[in-house]
Amino acid sequence: SRVPLLSDLGCSKLIRLKSLNANTDVASLARKVVEECKLIHPSKLAEVEQLLYYLQNRRDASSGKEKKEKSSKPKDPPPFEGMEIDEVANINDMDEYIELLYEDIPDKVRGSALILQLARNPDNLEELLLNETALGALARVLREDWKQSVELATNIIYIFFCFSSFSQFHGLITHYKIGALCMNIIDHELKRHELWQEELTKKKKADILSLYPENQTLKKDYEKTYKKYQGLVVKQEQLLRVALYLLLNLAEDTRTELKMRNKNIVHMLVKALDRENFELLILVVSFLKKLSIFMENKNDMVEMDIVEKLVKMVPCEHEDLLNITLRLLLNLSFDTGLRNKMVQVGLLPKLTALLANESYRQVAMCVLYHISMDDRFKSMFAYTDCIPQLMKMLFECPDERIDLELISFCINLAANKRNVQLICEGNGLKLLMKRALKFKDPLLMKMIRNISQHDEPTKNLFIDYVGDLAAQISNDEEEEFVIECLGTLANLTLPDLDWELVLKEYKLVPYLKDKLKPGSAEDDLVLEVVIMIGTVSMDDSCAAMLAKSGIIPALIELLNAQQEDDEFVCQIIYVFYQMVFHQATRDVIIKETQAPAYLIDLMHDKNAEIRKVCDNTLDIIAEYDEEWAKKIQSEKFRWHNSQWLEMVESRQMDESEQYLYGDDCIEPYIHEGDILERPDLYYNSDGMIAPDGAVSPDFFSDYHLQNGDLVGQHPFSSSIGVDGFGQPAGIPGRPATAYGYRPDESFYYGYGTR
Repeated sequence: SRVPLLSDLGCSKLIRLKSLNANTDVASLARKVVEECKLIHPSKLAEVEQLLYYLQNRRDASSGKEKKEKSSKPKDPPPFEGMEIDEVANINDMDEYIELLYEDIPDKVRGSALILQLARNPDNLEELLLNETALGALARVLREDWKQSVELATNIIYIFFCFSSFSQFHGLITHYKIGALCMNIIDHELKRHELWQEELTKKKKADILSLYPENQTLKKDYEKTYKKYQGLVVKQEQLLRVALYLLLNLAEDTRTELKMRNKNIVHMLVKALDRENFELLILVVSFLKKLSIFMENKNDMVEMDIVEKLVKMVPCEHEDLLNITLRLLLNLSFDTGLRNKMVQVGLLPKLTALLANESYRQVAMCVLYHISMDDRFKSMFAYTDCIPQLMKMLFECPDERIDLELISFCINLAANKRNVQLICEGNGLKLLMKRALKFKDPLLMKMIRNISQHDEPTKNLFIDYVGDLAAQISNDEEEEFVIECLGTLANLTLPDLDWELVLKEYKLVPYLKDKLKPGSAEDDLVLEVVIMIGTVSMDDSCAAMLAKSGIIPALIELLNAQQEDDEFVCQIIYVFYQMVFHQATRDVIIKETQAPAYLIDLMHDKNAEIRKVCDNTLDIIAEYDEEWAKKIQSEKFRWHNSQWLEMVESRQMDESEQYLYGDDCIEPYIHEGDILERPDLYYNSDGMIAPDGAVSPDFFSDYHLQNGDLVGQHPFSSSIGVDGFGQPAGIPGRPATAYGYRPDESFYYGYGTR
């Protein structure tokens, strides 16, 4: 067993090496330590020398490491006027420095500067922590005298800032209520700055509006004031920087951060964004970024018009400031209103320009991705150089899978017709298709699928790739990739495309029929199969081939299994519509299946889209089959009659109940009273015409926005020469799907309301 050391027994001796520095002779100092300290045996001389050598070189190594670790954080405040003092502080002279804190302001500044010298060395913090007298005196002087000297306030706050860099000392700062005091100081200084600016503006106006330009007095007065203002601002910004950094460190604890929020920290920080000092701005933006993850703080930032203040920093010369500003904008871009504001203040072209710089590319792209989520702004990207840059990045990507941010952004942009024209310029589509098929990338194929939804001439570009896409439809490929390939093919509603040949050559009918069995595949894939069947059924010979293969009973079975899913129901009914549209398959649907009966049941479905598809299909059935025509008419009459009876019964109920509420008769019918006294009859129930008589511009609007494009009115038009799906006769369209947006869809956004 080893002999216990003194340190094991709880005993130790502290040896202070006042003379140890970079130039010290370590060997001589080691001999001196062993001679003077009786507790160290002479045989330990080599170990002492080794320890001294370590201490001599430790500071440089640790400072380098610290610098490396803190690169992502704002830099520590630099030395400033008040800190720069000729004396070298010594930890043994702390009592003298404390006494200086009880003297006049100049002595207090000197004493605080010397203590700050010690506090900036982390090795001294634990010893300073034990000196309650010093800390109490510093807190008292700050509380009483901060208004009398900026240097004094800065020194003392900086001392506590040194403690705040370590979480274990946060309790000490809270004990002396330094955080709350700092917030009062920051608030006061920001108000002072506003007063200085007002005074400066008055003097400048006086100078400009002077009737006698030769009078130099006003000019000199302004120049003198401006010079004084600049000096004051430099000192004030040093104080603000130290105080804000201390608060940022304390805000590690969310409870402390909440207290700061309650004391209006967000408003103070947004005000400070008007400053021009880069180091202060980095700190302010870093703090705002930290706060912005909470809804309440974000709402405070909205009130203060933060986006307008941030736009001046994009771009800027200072790399760190630009980086942290972009990260704050990214946090804010989750809010729809703030995204609108970003576009309004002109951030879109500025962010697009940053895509060329690798340092900012990823963050800028994430902000742009969020902006591209709004349909109103998709088309704006066509007027920047964004799309050529993105295409270049796509094609130069060395990995099999493209970065998620990049491909997600491209998927959004491909939902807009103008953007797609730029994407497909030259060999754009060819290169995209080649890469997607080579790497079997489902997300890239999703982008191609979005491209394929746009009308001619874009759709015509896909004729060359129908075979390549059809070849991917098999059980051997990844399901996600097959879904996107099916979706792309289903979008190709081209009258010249020979779908029968495609189905036969690639043996797709057995695959499609097999996937219709309930439970045979994931719902997403089954839905795409149904949509695909709807598309190929536009071709009458193809529809006949599908009908003969027994696909209609399979669809009815699927309809029974998925009757709660409106998307499935709507698309299956659309297939029936296509089948009755063609002479070759009409008899199969009407006479050999129960499809018309299902359509009658769904005629009054809650979903408006389903009702429309049913009505169009039943109209065709009624035209060609008298027996079904009678059944359909009978059902329509029965429904109308039941609605009428229900209304009459409810009205009779109202008449019988009205006397329960008093003797006065309430007029149930219009003819019993003066119609001019019923202004509510002039306005419709959904409030389209306002009670004040003003008509919304939307009421007269003939246009709507779809993916950022202006398109015509409602697709279910009764115009001459247009069928029930808003398509020219002979080219039937398709009901909207939950996936993306289709050019012939009915889910438009009102132009006037955007």
